Amino acid sequence: MVANVLSISVSIGDAIAKGEVLLLLESMKMEIPVLSEIPGTVVEIAVAPGDVIQEGDLLIRLEEKP
Repeated sequence: MVANVLSISVSIGDAIAKGEVLLLLESMKMEIPVLSEIPGTVVEIAVAPGDVIQEGDLLIRLEEKP
C-alpha cells in the first residue's frame, strides 16, 4: 500500500500510551490513523508530512516502557 503522510501527532521525547494516535496517513482518499501498539517514548520520527511511504517503511520508533 502506498500512502501520503498527512500529519504527525507526536514529537521526539513524548511519552505515548498504547492506542494513542502517532500520525495520520492518506491512501485512496481515505484518512488512516496509525496507533501505538505499545506504551513508550518516541525516539525517532523517520517521516515528515508530505512524504510518500510504502508498506514496511519505518515511520516512528518507540522505546517500550517496561
